[in-house]
Amino acid sequence: QVQLVESGGGLVQAGGSLRLSCAASGRTFSSYTMGWFRQGPGKEREFVATISGYGRGTYYADSVKGRFTISRDNAKNTVYLQMNSLQPEDTTVYYCTATTAAYLRVLSTLDYNYWGQGTQVTVSS
Repeated sequence: QVQLVESGGGLVQAGGSLRLSCAASGRTFSSYTMGWFRQGPGKEREFVATISGYGRGTYYADSVKGRFTISRDNAKNTVYLQMNSLQPEDTTVYYCTATTAAYLRVLSTLDYNYWGQGTQVTVSS
């Protein structure tokens, strides 16, 4: 069982930056591909990024490529999402997630085993 707890959300002006963190419980953190999704009101949960177990590979949605960076620190059981050049359309709840899938292009929420509670990001124009 893995528990995920996100932090770092908040209010930022357009063009600004935020770094989200996700702390995971358990002793097998490196065995999980970690990901971030986001979900706005009335919308489906949308894939943002994934990172492989030891951080050697990453994969991004086109909408965030070049602006967001996913990373992880396995010694701290933590995955991060650095978000730069934020825009109002990035406003939504961001969720950390973990999957046992051994590949990066894991786009369906059904393929993930564990989810955090979400953290709100609001970008003002």
